[in-house]
Amino acid sequence: MRIVSRKRLREHWELPGRRLSEPALKTWYSIVDSARWTNLAEVKADFGAAVDLAHGKYVFNINGNDYRLVCAIDFVRHGVLVLWVGAHAEYDELNKRNGAELRRL
Repeated sequence: MRIVSRKRLREHWELPGRRLSEPALKTWYSIVDSARWTNLAEVKADFGAAVDLAHGKYVFNINGNDYRLVCAIDFVRHGVLVLWVGAHAEYDELNKRNGAELRRL
């Protein structure tokens, strides 16, 4: 898969207190970069319960669910657009009000 916005991943792990997310985000990147998914079932085959579909976005649990990564996946063009990375509690804020903030990403 072609991943758009690795910069967003790096900006996240460079934030104070987020350095522990770096290895997990690099692992996520490596797995996704070598994948050729065509549907959600194939994504789940690689990530299991650590990925879900919420309000049209794919949400990955990162580093044992400490962080969340939200992206859009285009299975036809084999592309992944990283939309947002943050702490689990920050994701919960995005997902309030029936996911209104999450849908806007």
